[in-house]
Amino acid sequence: MFGRRFDLFTLFGFNVRIDTSWFFLAILVTWSLASDLFPARYAGLSPATYWMMGVVGALGLFFSIVLHELSHSLMARRHGLVMSGITLFIFGGVAEMTDEPPSAKAEFSVAIAGPIASIAIAGVCFAAAHVGSKNAWPDPFVGVFKYFAMINGVLVLFNLIPAFPLDGGRVLRSILWSWKNNLTWATFVTSRIGVGFAFVLMAFGVWSAITGNVIGGIWYFLIGMFLRGAANMSYRQTVVRRSFEGETVRRFMRTDPVTVPSGISIDSLVEDYIYRYHYKMFPVMDGDRLLGCISTREIKQVPREQWARYTVGDLAIPVCAETSISPDAYAMEALAKMSQGGVSRLLVVENGGLVGVITLKDLLQFMSLKAELEKR
Repeated sequence: MFGRRFDLFTLFGFNVRIDTSWFFLAILVTWSLASDLFPARYAGLSPATYWMMGVVGALGLFFSIVLHELSHSLMARRHGLVMSGITLFIFGGVAEMTDEPPSAKAEFSVAIAGPIASIAIAGVCFAAAHVGSKNAWPDPFVGVFKYFAMINGVLVLFNLIPAFPLDGGRVLRSILWSWKNNLTWATFVTSRIGVGFAFVLMAFGVWSAITGNVIGGIWYFLIGMFLRGAANMSYRQTVVRRSFEGETVRRFMRTDPVTVPSGISIDSLVEDYIYRYHYKMFPVMDGDRLLGCISTREIKQVPREQWARYTVGDLAIPVCAETSISPDAYAMEALAKMSQGGVSRLLVVENGGLVGVITLKDLLQFMSLKAELEKR
């Protein structure tokens, strides 16, 4: 979902990050406010004032989204969920949960917390704008507060649409989950509604572009594409989590992995192991002692004509958290490590020794068989 991200600050123990795509949104919001919305509503101000209002408006949107996602995060923490942080990107923000809520009640509480926070922000800003109008505050102050109230109201209305993964979709999922006691089915139904809503947005975007609102049409189309992808991905993640629920690495690891001695050349590694077994990564052993692992990534860093000059031990990567996992860790942790590291195999290490290898292929085969046998 994200590209390059930057850590901004920590709020109540949560790391707030910003994706590079957010800068595009900030520029777009500032420009539209300074050149269109504020001049249309408050005529006669200087260009510098309009741009100042636009910048403040964009910052207000930033903090509104942060507070919205912070409310989700605080409620999730209250229900025992681990949160990896809050990230703002081009389509808004997301509180990053590492697991599904433990119950339908927890799902409802976490989902509704964000809209409640946005309603509170909208109410406070509306009251401030009202007081400012009554007491003849300068137009820039009143205008910015009215914008904050309006944009938070829009956030509430949009997020409460019952289409997963929007907050409204999560609320609906919690209700369906409580009704049928089946999280996978509830996620399937709400994610299909999410995909349908995404197609509506995309169609509206095309229609808007054809009728002259090109920028708005492109924006609606892109949001629709994002929601469609997010809905499908969320359903797949739920299926994966339910498939591996309670399962540990020990069940899936291969206890007789192919290992390579540290003293052979890279030439021999390629010819006798990689081309024979078709694996991209191998554990590296020095007798009975595990040294680490070697993969095609390391080999590609050495020119082909120099393969005979280097041994496996020269290029082997020591055992580390990114390349290894405990046999008692959950299978979902192994999948997460593989995804984050872009690898398909992990060393299974216990008390410093190699006890097996776990592969993405074996995990996916198990998930496919389980889905086929237990399909409703």
